Parts: sequence; structure tokens; C-alpha cells
Amino acid sequence: MSLSRVNSSAATLTKNRTEGSVTPSSGMCVTCVDGCIGMCEIGKSAYRGHEVIYPQPFGVITTAAEKRYPVDYSHLNIMGTCVGAHGIEADSDKAIFPAVNLEVRLGRDRGIKFRYPWLISGIGSTDIAKNNWEGLAIGSALAGTGLTIGENVAGMDSQAVIKNGRVRDTADLKRRVQLYRDHQRDGYGAIIVQANVEDTRLGVQEYAIQELGVECVEIKWGQGAKDIGGEVKIRDLKKAQLLHERGYIVLPDPTNPAVIQAFQNGNFKEFERHSRVGMVSEESFVRRIEELRRAGAKYIFLKTGAYRPADLARALSFSSKCQLDLLTVDGASGGTGMSPWRMMNEWGVPPVHLHTLLYTYAQRLADRGRYLPALAVGGGFTFEDLIFKGLALGAPYVKMIGMARGPVAAAMVGKTIGRAIEAHQLPVYVERFGSTREEIFVTASTLRQEFDNGDYEKIPTGALGLYTYYERLAQGLRQLMAGCRKFSLEHMSRDDLAALTPEAAEITGLRHVMEVDEGRAEEILDH
Repeated sequence: MSLSRVNSSAATLTKNRTEGSVTPSSGMCVTCVDGCIGMCEIGKSAYRGHEVIYPQPFGVITTAAEKRYPVDYSHLNIMGTCVGAHGIEADSDKAIFPAVNLEVRLGRDRGIKFRYPWLISGIGSTDIAKNNWEGLAIGSALAGTGLTIGENVAGMDSQAVIKNGRVRDTADLKRRVQLYRDHQRDGYGAIIVQANVEDTRLGVQEYAIQELGVECVEIKWGQGAKDIGGEVKIRDLKKAQLLHERGYIVLPDPTNPAVIQAFQNGNFKEFERHSRVGMVSEESFVRRIEELRRAGAKYIFLKTGAYRPADLARALSFSSKCQLDLLTVDGASGGTGMSPWRMMNEWGVPPVHLHTLLYTYAQRLADRGRYLPALAVGGGFTFEDLIFKGLALGAPYVKMIGMARGPVAAAMVGKTIGRAIEAHQLPVYVERFGSTREEIFVTASTLRQEFDNGDYEKIPTGALGLYTYYERLAQGLRQLMAGCRKFSLEHMSRDDLAALTPEAAEITGLRHVMEVDEGRAEEILDH
């Protein structure tokens, strides 16, 4: 059985003519017929070429790979118990799931506090991010969790003021930071500004620290969706030329007279803006950390992608030597914006494998008395069971889960429902719950009580969607942790998981489910 699906996908708006008879290795129809109009990916590539590399329709979707990995998080199960309690008195009246404490503190000084052990680990310059930022920022701030402003936001901002190759003022980045800050409560959460090669050259993080008062910045080596720089599509010639002028790679060249004429004739409708790949070295990394600390950064993070194991070792080693505050390791193969479809499916180390390596490497450093930053893992996390498994697999070093697609989806749905309420066009599926915000969003009434000064009405439904989704995740995670008798995050351990297959056991180092409690069970029976 093939692990990959090739030559046809909803992501590329393609399909096979003989959907029931497809060659597994190539994905081609068993009988490829002369005269077919070209519905498959090969056919569409014959007339749209490089456009078919990317998922479509661009700008209104998030994407994730269809590849089935030999081992994934579904191959692990959570092991509960009916004995005792950790982090609370073993009393049935006290050890109830609402008593589970999900708060987490990060940073060398433990000065970052989150209500929940997850954050949005990078939403950048794509349309899907920009169009949903209001819901993502306000919802994250209200929930007391972290939100990362991803790469290229300042560089993509047409209103940004750039002098001598450095950012002096922005509209979009300033708006994104302020939206989060205006809704932060009791000091929980953090807004993080990320930087890639272009952002670093433009001095985006220095600007964010010194002009916007941002305390947390993140260096970006990559993500789980791709091993090249970020890219977006541009439908405006002047903006394509502006980005070219700012130093981005723009294809085709928007300053070429022949290209300009072809675009104006309608021969193609989109330019591609690409970012450069970084060139990592320990010397340049240390130098950059020193620059950020001199600029006033209070907390410095690193985010890396699903690169080969040696690069994971570099990320952990460099983070240790420079005493960073958080390292996020993103496994193949998700994606929130625009990534090449085949690359998203076929490159990188899958999450369970990568996160197991991360635990192994962290244990090695810990055994040698080395400093370890807090660790976060990403790669397709959406619900409380996956969050539990990610935290437990990397315990005690993994403190956070990085997410993106799930939160974006929740914010988009909330926004869409809000528009339907205003238009009095709620679908039956939603209308059965009511026709107002308070009737549809189960957290709305509580938020109204908390914001009795009138600010509740200013909360957009996109933020209600994200906040309500987070509330579900929090309650679900508390229930799972209570079932394992773990009432705070520091008590979670790898012993809370079991592998369902021999292969999963071999890869993760967890016990096979039939070997869990081996010896202990016999001792109980023989007592």
C-alpha cells in the first residue's frame, strides 16, 4: 500500500479520470487516454505549469499533507489509572478534573505565563493570516496564550516606511501587535515577533523591540511544511515591483518589460514572492543572539522545522549554549498558508520520529548538566488527546504545543458565523442552537459578564470562535489529565503513554501496551 497520494488531490483541484483504477506508484490512471482534457495533476501541469505546485485556491485555505506515515500519534494511547493523585490530595472531593492546573511558565526567569500549554507558532504574511488576524489576536489574548507574528509581515506591508534598507515604521505589524496587547488580561500570554533572512536584514525585530515594546522575538530556521523560504502570490503589479525593490525574490521578474506586458495582457494573473533560505552557523547564530539582547529583547526563541537529525541537534545545542527561552520543533507536514504540495507531503522528519529524537537529545544534554530551554513541539496538533500525547512524549522537557491550522479554522468559522448572523442567513446546522452570539457561542455569556463595561460588544466573532475552541481544548485536556491522576503539567510523564504497535514502541522507546506495568502487575497478583 502506498503511503502517498499522488497525481490527484483536492489541494491541487485535480482528480483522476479512472478514480477506481489508479497506479499506486505514479498515481496515473491505469489507462491514460489520448483525448483526455487533463483533470489529473500531470494534465493540469501541462497547461498551468508551476502554478500546480501550490495548493489552491490560494488565499482562502490552510493546507496539510495527505501522506500516511508508518507511525503517528494515533499509534500511541493514553494510560489512565484508578489509583492516587499527583499535584493534589488523593481525595475524590478534591481530585476533580476542573481542579487540573494547565498554567505554564516559560523563560529563564519564568516571567512568561500562559493559561494553557499551547501557542500559535507562526502566522505570517499570507492572506489567510492577515484576513483572520483580528480573531486570532483577540481570541489568543483573551485566552491568555501565545501568538507568533510570522515572517515577512513588515516587508509585505505597502505602508511600511523603509529607509536605507531598515524598517522605520509599519502599519500592519503595529496593528497586529496592538490588537493583541489591547486584549491581554492579567499579564497572561505573549505576542512574539518572528524573523527570517529578509526580516533580519530589514531590522524588523529591532524595530519591534524598540518602537513597539515587544519583549519576545523568535529566530526562524524553518517549519514543518517546507524546507525553503516562505512564499505568497501577488496579484498586483505595483506591489510585486515594490517587493522586488525591497529585496525579495519575485517571479517572474516584475521589472522586465516583456513580463509587464504579459501580465497586463492577462497571460498570467499572479506573481510569486519567495524568501531566501537561511545559512545556519554557530558563529552567526551567537552573533545574532547578542545583537537582539543588545537591542533590548527580553526573551528569545528559536523555531526550527523537520530537517534532518543533525540540524535538530544543532538547534538544541545552539539554544542551550545561548540560553534561549524556548525552542519550537515543528514536524512534517502541516502548513497554514502556501507551501509546495509535493514538498509538503514528501520531505522532512514526521512528528513522532522528530519529537522522539528531540526528547533523546534533550535527555543527553540534561544528563550532562547542560542548560535546556523550554521545548515546544508542532506538527498537526488539533485536539486535547494530541496535545496530551505531545506533552507526555517529550516530558519533562516539552512544555508547550505549537498549533496553527486548528486555531485558524476556529477563527474562520467564528468569523463566518458572525457574518451569517448579521445577514440573517444562518444555515440550519447552526441555527438549531439559536440566532444570536450568546445562543450560538457557549462562552459568550461568560465573556459578557466579565466585560460588563461594554467592551464585550467589541469582541469579533472570529475571536469568540478561537476562544471557545480553546475552552473546549482546556476542558478536554483537564479530563484526560485527571484520568491519569496528573493535576498539573509538571507531573506528566512518558509513562502516561503506551505504544500500540511494536514499530511504535521501537521508534518512541515507549512500552508496548502489552508490556506496560510488566512486573508491577505480577507483583499485585502474587501479593
